[in-house]
Amino acid sequence: METQVASLAIKEANTHYPVHPLLKKRWSARAFSQEEISEDTLHTLIEAAAWSASSMNEQPWRYLYTTRRNPELFEAFHSCLMAGNQPWAKDADVLLLSLAEKNHQKTGQPNAYALHDVGAANTSLLLQAASMDIYGHMMGGFDRAKTSSLLQIPDHLEIVCFIALGYLASPDSLEEPFRGRELNARTRKPLSEILYKDSLDLGLE
Repeated sequence: METQVASLAIKEANTHYPVHPLLKKRWSARAFSQEEISEDTLHTLIEAAAWSASSMNEQPWRYLYTTRRNPELFEAFHSCLMAGNQPWAKDADVLLLSLAEKNHQKTGQPNAYALHDVGAANTSLLLQAASMDIYGHMMGGFDRAKTSSLLQIPDHLEIVCFIALGYLASPDSLEEPFRGRELNARTRKPLSEILYKDSLDLGLE
């Protein structure tokens, strides 16, 4: 428990400006406990995602999930992950597949903002989770072809990412190098590298 508390303190964002505590609390954990996420709780997280902003109110986000209570399907989800994610993602209570509708439902034309909107929905989901002491880890390391085939993803949906969800456990439950990563402080680029006033001074000729 002491190590778990230590990881919470280490991972809290050290911001220069007073951002909301929930934003400082959210981080991509890898150490998950055996505590179950109830169906009502999971629906709460998806409800939070559903109220995100989207271009033309298309709401292109779709989610497919499984839990450890369904070992066969959970293993199917888990087998789609790359080797760097499998050792710790196996302990998540929920594995969630984030998907995007490729085309506008109203016109059938490609939706250029679908991935942006699904990313915003995923952030809302993870912030709601953090408010309930649930931690999520988005993963881009997966076999896209295998995921599409094994989980029978229809052509009109684009695979965005996997998300592991669970309650926090001590980093001591992890093997290296994952334990060390769980105990390293988070960092971000300074605002001077991402914020420009009046013009984009990118140093380009």
